[in-house]
Amino acid sequence: MDATVKKRGNKPVRERQNGIDRAVEILDALLRLRSPAKIGDLAKRIGAPRSTLYSIINRLTEAGIIEAAGDEGQIYFGQAVHLYGRAYADANPLHRRCREALDRLAAQANATAQLCALRGNKYVVVDVRDGSGVFKITTDIGVEVPIPWTASGRLLLDHMSAGDILRFVPEEDFRLPDGSVLDADAFVADIARAHAEGCCVTNGLSDRFTCCLAAPVRDRRGVAVATLCFIIPVDSSDVRKRELLALLVAAAGELSDR
Repeated sequence: MDATVKKRGNKPVRERQNGIDRAVEILDALLRLRSPAKIGDLAKRIGAPRSTLYSIINRLTEAGIIEAAGDEGQIYFGQAVHLYGRAYADANPLHRRCREALDRLAAQANATAQLCALRGNKYVVVDVRDGSGVFKITTDIGVEVPIPWTASGRLLLDHMSAGDILRFVPEEDFRLPDGSVLDADAFVADIARAHAEGCCVTNGLSDRFTCCLAAPVRDRRGVAVATLCFIIPVDSSDVRKRELLALLVAAAGELSDR
């Protein structure tokens, strides 16, 4: 990509590249905040001059990517973001098939079914469907969660060596929500076991009342690019868990690139 280069003193400044970086930082900050924010607050959050952000945000607003939200100068995602996301979901064959699988799994199991993946060194829910059962889990799509808290995370890292895993996962992410610290070597062992079994079950990690069951969707190299999972009450019977795992493994196998 070519960039306009200007001189500031003796130092060249690639303004277009810098503007793109700042735009990405703005969008990432809004995604993490999950709510409208003032420009000044965004500037502090990403460590950028407020004057720089104003010009970028004005352009993003013109494009409908960002829009005004609230009466105090807050901004948030605009309509164009929804259209981009919908276009991606409709055009991406795997995502389209995954949405169909989620619909089917939630209906079959009367349980919350999720499509999960990595975003950087965190786990995110990409899409979700609620079953018709009484027990429902509130899931925020796109919220970044430490990988060791999840069953899916143990499958999404199973192509890595033990050393790569420990370098990839931040040390602080081994601290669970209840304050206890997960042993890193035990986590690596969990990943190896999940890879061998082709699925994973975790109980009470991110929430002590829930059990997470996951199966990997793999690309042609065998790398898990996503997972399908169920979230159910932690006290569900072993028979129920085995039945749901079988559904996940079958559905994920159909979605995997052979």
